Amino acid sequence: MGGSAAFTIGIAALIIILVILFFTFIPVGLWITAFFSGVKIKIGTLIGMRLRRVVPSRIVNPMIKATKAGVNLGVDELEAHYLAGGNVNTLVDALIAAQRANIPLEFERAAAIDLAGRNVLEAVQVSVNPKVIETPQIAAVAKDGIEVIVKARVTVRANIERLVGGAGEETIIARVGEGIVTTVGSSNSHKDVLENPDLISQTVLDKGLDSGTAFEILSIDIADVDVGRNIGAKLQTDQAEADKRIAQAKAEERRAMAVAKEQEMVAEVQAMKAKVVEAESQVPLAIANALKEGNMGFMDYYNMKNILADTDMRSSISKMADDDKKHE
Repeated sequence: MGGSAAFTIGIAALIIILVILFFTFIPVGLWITAFFSGVKIKIGTLIGMRLRRVVPSRIVNPMIKATKAGVNLGVDELEAHYLAGGNVNTLVDALIAAQRANIPLEFERAAAIDLAGRNVLEAVQVSVNPKVIETPQIAAVAKDGIEVIVKARVTVRANIERLVGGAGEETIIARVGEGIVTTVGSSNSHKDVLENPDLISQTVLDKGLDSGTAFEILSIDIADVDVGRNIGAKLQTDQAEADKRIAQAKAEERRAMAVAKEQEMVAEVQAMKAKVVEAESQVPLAIANALKEGNMGFMDYYNMKNILADTDMRSSISKMADDDKKHE
């Protein structure tokens, strides 16, 4: 009796474990929910999802939501999108929102947008409710040399057809900035920009800046216009300073050349003085040789000395007279 009771308990435990594994592996509760929600899906399909490592609830729940909203979707295409790495729930929400807003959006295009890394639901929402992109402060210079700082708000609407492969917000901001710089730069005076800021938005809007982007520009509004620096005056000041430095460099070059020339002349004079001193040092020897060889007599020598002494005396007297005139 004891062995039979133990066997019965073992069988009961095994049955309980099998039942638990069955309900764990096969989402019967999810199938019942789908059935009463009007979604026809087979138990075998749910088991196949388990085997393909697909979480059944991430397919069935969005499908229930789509069915209740009147959007017809197939299990296979949702499962394929899930296996490709897409967000099935966001995709279904986007399709429902597009249907409610009367926006033509097919499943294939929505799946492509989602797999491209863009938020397809947000794209549909921006298509229904336009988005405002605010540019940073953009500095431009008018023809009179005055800097104008402009800040703009760009109202855009998502273009579903160009979401895949279309440029993003950064391109819109860059193009609007380029258009503002061009428009301000072509203005004769910064006063024209301050008086008619709408000319900037109209000119920029006419350029078709949304070409090739994922958005359609609805309007460009100038939020703020400020006067910046006098760039023209600053450039003139910098040019004058540069010209001054060039002139100083050339003057310094001329001065250096003059100093070098003066030093060269001084060196030449010193060389000449050295030659004179050398020549003068040869005079006594020449006189001694002349006296020795009889080419000069003693009387000639004394006459020469007298002439030299007379010359020195006259030079001294002339120098004293010049000094007296200077003191007077």
